[in-house]
Amino acid sequence: MGKEIKTFVIDTNVLIHKADAILSFRDNEVVVPLWVLEELDKLKTFSDERGRNARHAIRWLAEVSSHGDLGQGVKLDNGSILRVVHHYSPDFALELQPDKVDNKILMCALTLQKEGKQVFFVSKDINARVKAKALGIRAVDYEKQKVNINSLYAGWRPSDATSERIEELITTGSIQWPDRLHPNEFIMMQEANGEGKALGRFNPRTGMLEYVPDLEKAVSGIFPLNDEQRMAFDLLLDDSIKLVTLVGKAGTGKTLLSIAAGLKMVLDGDSFSRVLVSRPVVPMGKDIGYLPGAKSEKLSHWMQPLFDNLEYILSVYRREKMKSVDALINNKLIEIEALTYIRGRSLPNQFIIIDEAQNLSPHEIKTIVSRAGEGTKVVLSGDPYQIDSPYLDSNSNGLTYLVEVFKGQDIFGHMLLVKSERSTLAELAAELL
Repeated sequence: MGKEIKTFVIDTNVLIHKADAILSFRDNEVVVPLWVLEELDKLKTFSDERGRNARHAIRWLAEVSSHGDLGQGVKLDNGSILRVVHHYSPDFALELQPDKVDNKILMCALTLQKEGKQVFFVSKDINARVKAKALGIRAVDYEKQKVNINSLYAGWRPSDATSERIEELITTGSIQWPDRLHPNEFIMMQEANGEGKALGRFNPRTGMLEYVPDLEKAVSGIFPLNDEQRMAFDLLLDDSIKLVTLVGKAGTGKTLLSIAAGLKMVLDGDSFSRVLVSRPVVPMGKDIGYLPGAKSEKLSHWMQPLFDNLEYILSVYRREKMKSVDALINNKLIEIEALTYIRGRSLPNQFIIIDEAQNLSPHEIKTIVSRAGEGTKVVLSGDPYQIDSPYLDSNSNGLTYLVEVFKGQDIFGHMLLVKSERSTLAELAAELL
């Protein structure tokens, strides 16, 4: 007996999340309700990521339609059949208000199910999935590019060790490690009694666990306050690591450490010409163009958290060219930019920091990282549990996806920061609220 064909009814937000998501449903029937195309048509004029993906999805569907009749079904290269459906049973209009597009899509799925098909409604909208389940339709999230946040790679692991083993690492500078480690993964060796400890990082080029000494000097006036911050600084200050991700709750120092390291690398080294700092405009649907004033004035509304970190660094660290934030910008040592303007640029020899990266989709993350030119380092930081996008969560956002995909690469380093150092109040708020 052959495999039973499943029918996947695709919601609009799935195509906005990933324009070619239809290709993920191999050897099955994929149905795009006509009203999805109408929603894509409305979104195509948007200048943000939704508009770009809507245009991409429309172009892709137009290409498929040139190979057959979408109403009857077109065979795709992956073995699936793609159909555009524009009908539903009038009986369902008594249960759902047909003037709502979401309801029309659900009624389409209900009709297909009534016809005897094994229907799955695919949506990134949790409320739409709840409605579908209430109507007796099997509903699923679009799982492609999704990771388990509970088992997310931490970037380091603790290890019990004898005093002799710890002394060997400190004295010789490197040791063999019996377990398999990811490139640039840290080992925190500690005696059982808690007295002696040493930090090592796995070097993929030598295959050895190499000793990481304590910082002798502050980084742009900032000292690490815990082991996780120390490990983060080690990754941030290493020229050979081109991509760093910092994940942690509010107050763990992600943004402060990144900016401090970037300024030090620009001022004291010759690898980077400037620090480029950005963050998504939240909420993602709004554009900075609706705010009054010039570009710098518009940006100040969204970038204030970055300015706050810069002001703190300047309060504890003074250099000739670092008398004020304006001086940093005027001397082209730092640039504050909106993500909207990064697309299309080539950015060589820059230390790029993307804050609040958990609000970006995997496709947006790809767009940003692919902007990196020769000699550029990219740092992405964020808290996967504080997401403003309605169609992303702690498992499906671009930041956690990037961590999972890149953890085996030699030029990548990651650190999960747990301890909040902002204040006792901030620590309690992050834990309890």
